[in-house]
Amino acid sequence: MTGPVVLTVTRDYAASPERVFDAWLDPAQASRFLFATADGEMIRCEIDARVGGRALIVERRAGGDAHHRMQFEAIERPRRLVFLFAADPAGDGDWTRVSIEIATRGDGCSLRLTHEMDPEWAPYEEQARHGWTMILESLGRVMERDDG
Repeated sequence: MTGPVVLTVTRDYAASPERVFDAWLDPAQASRFLFATADGEMIRCEIDARVGGRALIVERRAGGDAHHRMQFEAIERPRRLVFLFAADPAGDGDWTRVSIEIATRGDGCSLRLTHEMDPEWAPYEEQARHGWTMILESLGRVMERDDG
């Protein structure tokens, strides 16, 4: 049997660890970068920011509504956030694990996102890596706009 698929994406920000961390749990900010695409329309962003709490983020896209579900396992502001994650076509029982670690770097911070998936999701590895890379880039734009 093949082991889990583990992908890591990193990004530096010219913002404090607190600002970057808080953006993941604030629906107003999260709806601007988390699973948001250029052609989609964010129609739902609900976040119950507590251990055991859930989030549902839905974006209307040309091919239909894209549902993204999260369940928080660890919330250690401003350094660590861990959540179970499922997105279409996965069902509620098909969770993968995402860990976010944020470290101070100079006047800003560095974020490392690690996504652990069961081997059955290996065909989605590059798609997931691309998606997380785009999300972290979008978070950077949100941090830049909010800074000015």
